[in-house]
Amino acid sequence: MEYLWLIIASIAAGVGTGLAGLSAATVMVPILIVLCPSFSGETGVYQATAIALASDILGSAVTTRTYAKNKNIDLRRGSVMLACILTMCMLGSYVAFRAGNVVLGSFTLFLTFCIGIRFLVKPDTSRSSTVAKGEKLGVKGVILSILCGVPIGFGTGFVGTGGGMMMLIVFTVFFGMELKTAVGTSTFIMTFTALIASVAHIMIHPAIVLEKWHILLLCSAVATAASLMSARFANRVKNRTIGLVTGAVLTVLGASMLILNFWDFLSQIELFVSVLRCFGILLAFIIPCVIVLIPLRFLTKVPSFVFRKLLHIVAFSCICLMIVLASDWKSAAITSLVAALILYPILSILEKESWYAGLFVQKKPGEIKMSLLLFFLMFVAVIAVVWGVFGKPFLAAAAILMWGIGDAAAALVGVPFGKHKVKSRFTDGKKSWEGSIAMFSVSFTAGLLMLLFVAGTGFVPALIFALTGAFFGTLTELISPSEFDTVTVPAVISAVLLILASVL
Repeated sequence: MEYLWLIIASIAAGVGTGLAGLSAATVMVPILIVLCPSFSGETGVYQATAIALASDILGSAVTTRTYAKNKNIDLRRGSVMLACILTMCMLGSYVAFRAGNVVLGSFTLFLTFCIGIRFLVKPDTSRSSTVAKGEKLGVKGVILSILCGVPIGFGTGFVGTGGGMMMLIVFTVFFGMELKTAVGTSTFIMTFTALIASVAHIMIHPAIVLEKWHILLLCSAVATAASLMSARFANRVKNRTIGLVTGAVLTVLGASMLILNFWDFLSQIELFVSVLRCFGILLAFIIPCVIVLIPLRFLTKVPSFVFRKLLHIVAFSCICLMIVLASDWKSAAITSLVAALILYPILSILEKESWYAGLFVQKKPGEIKMSLLLFFLMFVAVIAVVWGVFGKPFLAAAAILMWGIGDAAAALVGVPFGKHKVKSRFTDGKKSWEGSIAMFSVSFTAGLLMLLFVAGTGFVPALIFALTGAFFGTLTELISPSEFDTVTVPAVISAVLLILASVL
């Protein structure tokens, strides 16, 4: 298991270096010292820092080469900063060993999170005052380079992290560099700082190489490969896209590291731990599905409505899994609510991208994000009422699964094969018998399997629950206008299941 965390930490470190010019230690050190037993000793942090710095050497080098080929390095404006940082690296490394275990300060972590939010809100760093590459560094720039370079260099040697992020801030905010130029310049500097700092760490504490040479080789190889791929990606896309990706990396990194840094306190809050566990369940389910679905969308000719319903199936299934595995209804409801609050602004930002329309097909502008928000709010409502008020967690999971999987089946069958429309004064004449039959069949099957094999309900009660819930859910979907069935269908299925639970 430790090797898995080593690989994950190395990949994340490489992506951070290639995209945003972050030091590998920013990601690797917290993960190694928290999740890897090999770094739990008295000098564990020092060894983890040394390995992260060594992994940064080739990673920063290949990243620098990629940015240099695309003319995204400004050595003239970064030369003074380079001299200051290199000078202070050795001193910081020596002081770090004398000081013992040191964990990244909360201020730097909080700053990482804030800078990530900043890039998400304003991903395109281009501005009218952006300086030209190679422009001469004035007196003000020299003074600023010294004032910033000295603490950055000392900090890089001392804790092995934060240097890349701080250089990114200085180069973009104070020097007016474009994001790609700032990243390329900072990774150029980091190649040398990582080399000096890692050699200093190893010379001071040779056991790093003697005892953990295999970990050093693994982390260096994985981080270098990830850096190269992410750097190539960064130099082929627009500034806005790389800004968004950088913002996402920094935001997730900052939030994760803040949690790790304050874990001793946060772990005492039972609800926080439960919510975090629920998020872990969601991510463990969603990430593999997304890895499969995104290439499927762009590399195949899968119809838009099919892709959309596949996303629905993933969303409903992961929520049901979370409910089944959650320890209490509050954590499940809060997780669903927070997920909605996170995804809505993210989709609001992404919908301005050209590829967004190719990935999602909207019936009207903003429809995807509003549908997603409504979905998650209904998840919260079903969980709070069915589980929170009536104490029936498995009925909440069954209602959501029957609603979501059934609705997807109605579209997947009804759109291509729905030749016989349901004509009644209670319907809009657009829905078909084929789609309704598909919804009833799939909804019934999903509910029956959930109640039988997950909830442990007896066969006869489970059969009654599934048949009745599927029937009324299908009927409600049939007579409800399309813009309201997201609310009416789960409400009716939940009510039917609760009534049956009180009777049977």
